[in-house]
Amino acid sequence: MALPKELLEILACPVCKGDLVEKKNKLVCKRCKIDYPIENGIPILLPPENTNKNNKK
Repeated sequence: MALPKELLEILACPVCKGDLVEKKNKLVCKRCKIDYPIENGIPILLPPENTNKNNKK
């Protein structure tokens, strides 16, 4: 399921503030090339250091 164009126009990469493009089940930053997953139609825009499930606090 594609994200609405209006949503893609306002979303930005949380790391570099670059534009995001939708590719399959993820968003990809045009500037820094970081991938962000789309889960159940919801973009997960967490920076890579916050998505490592093995991180221990």
